[in-house]
Amino acid sequence: MAKTTKKFFSRETEVAIDIRAEPEQVWAVLTNAADYPSWNSTVTSLGGRIALGEKIKLKSVLDAKRTFKLKVLELEAPARMVWGDAMGKRTYLVTRKDAQTVTFSMRERIGGPLFPLFAGMIPSFDEVFDKFAADLKKKAEGAS
Repeated sequence: MAKTTKKFFSRETEVAIDIRAEPEQVWAVLTNAADYPSWNSTVTSLGGRIALGEKIKLKSVLDAKRTFKLKVLELEAPARMVWGDAMGKRTYLVTRKDAQTVTFSMRERIGGPLFPLFAGMIPSFDEVFDKFAADLKKKAEGAS
């Protein structure tokens, strides 16, 4: 289950799930931008290439009218990816748990000096994070 921690100048949401797949299988799903809408019920479109330094455009069910313009800030295959903008960063981790299982975790921190002014207008990420993780598990396990 996703968990959100709120502070005055920031909010952080995180989720983790075990997936019976190789790290490379999970990574292949996470880094194929064009396929996101086909497996992920929280993403309506993802344009661009998921590669270090590249810019991507994300549309989410959280705010269907808005296009989030993000930059891939870190990319360490098949273990860590970070993308974000001036307001926040989302970190994806794929960690081997045992011979057949990895743990996928995702954390997003949003905030800054002006965060208190608009914090009440930002919807909760908990349900979307739970769906994202469950969708990834289903896709990656189906690919194994």
